[in-house]
Amino acid sequence: MLAPRTSPGLFGIAVLIAVGCPGLAWCQAPAPKPGDATIEKYLAQETAKLSQKVFDGAKTLEEWQQRRPRLKQEYFEMLGLWPLPEKTPLQATITGTLERDSFVVEKLHYQSKPGLYVTGNLFRPKKIDKKLPAVLYVCGHAGRGRNGNKSAYQDHGMWFANNGYVCLVIDTLQLGEVWGVHHGTYGRPFNHLKAYGIPDMEKVENRWWWQSAGYTSAGVECWNGVRGIDYLIGRPDVDADKIAVTGISGGGAATFWIAAADERVKCAVPVSGMSDLESYVTNKIVNGHCDCMMMINTYQWEWTTIAALIAPRPLLFANSDMDGIFPMDGNRRIIERLRTLYKMHGKPELVDEYVSKGGHDYRPDLRMAAFKWINKHIKNEPGEVQDSADFKLFNNEDLRVFPEDKDIPKDALNSKIDETFVKRAEVKLPAAGKFEEWQQGLLKELGEKSFRMFPDKFPKAEDGKKGERPGFWSLKTEPGIEVGLCACARAPGEAKRPILVVLNAGEVALKLAEDGNNVLNWADPFIDENLYLVLEPRGVGLSAWTIKSPPNYVERSHALLGTTVDQGRVRDIIATVRYMNEKGDWKIIGRGQAGIIAAYAALFEPSIKEVIIVDPPTSHRDGPTFLNVLRVLDIPEALGMLAPRPLTLINAKDKAFDHTEQIYKLAGAEGKLQRK
Repeated sequence: MLAPRTSPGLFGIAVLIAVGCPGLAWCQAPAPKPGDATIEKYLAQETAKLSQKVFDGAKTLEEWQQRRPRLKQEYFEMLGLWPLPEKTPLQATITGTLERDSFVVEKLHYQSKPGLYVTGNLFRPKKIDKKLPAVLYVCGHAGRGRNGNKSAYQDHGMWFANNGYVCLVIDTLQLGEVWGVHHGTYGRPFNHLKAYGIPDMEKVENRWWWQSAGYTSAGVECWNGVRGIDYLIGRPDVDADKIAVTGISGGGAATFWIAAADERVKCAVPVSGMSDLESYVTNKIVNGHCDCMMMINTYQWEWTTIAALIAPRPLLFANSDMDGIFPMDGNRRIIERLRTLYKMHGKPELVDEYVSKGGHDYRPDLRMAAFKWINKHIKNEPGEVQDSADFKLFNNEDLRVFPEDKDIPKDALNSKIDETFVKRAEVKLPAAGKFEEWQQGLLKELGEKSFRMFPDKFPKAEDGKKGERPGFWSLKTEPGIEVGLCACARAPGEAKRPILVVLNAGEVALKLAEDGNNVLNWADPFIDENLYLVLEPRGVGLSAWTIKSPPNYVERSHALLGTTVDQGRVRDIIATVRYMNEKGDWKIIGRGQAGIIAAYAALFEPSIKEVIIVDPPTSHRDGPTFLNVLRVLDIPEALGMLAPRPLTLINAKDKAFDHTEQIYKLAGAEGKLQRK
């Protein structure tokens, strides 16, 4: 979050929103729940594991260079950029110019993808007699409404133009002239943000399907920047060998994204743009950041690895010593890791830090540190620089690329680019006689893209706490996670077949029937044994944690660690089944998302022989959330993979499940699927 130099009064509001907002009704902390301490301890434990994976374990330059090509591809994939998108024509258009004595401002837009508009102001010297170095300036969250947040950073563009650069300042997807969405999983209530000119976004709701689609707005910001560099080097006045990128806050993060992705960037100055997993997760700093600061951490990277991809190009890591959302302990860990890597390259002088005194803001010393670093490494001018504070600013409205609302292109896809930015899977039906090959191929792909954190062999659950509730006992399904299990009886007698009912968050496990027996109302018609088990997976029952939106701390932290809560629930089912009887003939029953989670557990656990799902969702857009799953398949195909095991779908009238029927038929198991 950032309010720049030209709006000092807004900074307090920005930080209040980012790190806490006492006095605002929506922000009051709810009473803690029993599972809060447990899940926070678990997340810290998992963070500590990943924090040991600095540079993917490379200890020498040779080891790092061997890993780097693979890491670069993984990086693109985690931004939703692999395979790399086609570089379609930019359709760059200048809509107007402004002039001062020494420089010109070109108001322009380009399309990084067809229909994905990027608005920007290009600052250049008025007199140009040779190719000039160029700076791509990426913005933080300045909140200037229809003027675009680029207007808040115009003095930076003026400085570069007055010092012999071409500087392109581009809007972000959210807070630009053409509106898009950054906060897909943050869940911020937008109505109060009207205070600083942001359009009404009350209709934007939590978009957890972003994680299932492998989409992050960070990927859009990265790609918009890469295409901005394409635009710059295509200009006759730009020296393609002298490109720098810089920005603060969200722009600091984008500086990392772009410089790590694009080798044409010869120098980078991210200001307050990155912390590490220990800060984000263990210390809950993720609560102050939107999704444009985060990639989908599929490959479970230690976060500094992103910055490491920039080495050994010149990098100045600039921060503030009292920044609540980029704390100094994280900054220190990152810079020390980077110093080690640059020493491995034999170029320790090409990485440095600058620490300003104060909070999250862009003070004169920070600006001058960025200008000086870029001057030194792009223009080979190591001398002192002057600040940009004395420039006479334009009215923000004068910098609009699209002066009136009617001028905004009708074909703009910015507000819905999340629907198409990452390609979804198009699963072909299995060929005749090839079902098992088709099934195993998809299962392998799921393991690589969605369930990488799963062990090669699932261990059994272990005994947990005892005696907390009559009829219940606790199981440890993995270190730090305990779930609740209840043995229930419909009538006296034994069970010939084990049955497990899986609950959703918020569901009540048991209801006392009039005859005194414990029954679960919606599941009762499908329980054909006297005895059965009811599972409360993580986040359900006594392990439930506080859900507060924003910041959705638990759920967003899981994605930073390369998993999701729902993927953990799949593991809970498998560990429970193995604890009870891994050689049994299990029937699993679940409603809604829990039913789909049960189906995925069956895909990984052969002893689950039958699945019954009540009210199944038709797509992972509606949950459950598994990282990248929509890049592999969707719910109808996943259910089809269960063939030839019996599958019963209750209230599954949607045509999407016709696809499941087709798969069962092709598997020779047509009679094993029932839709009731």
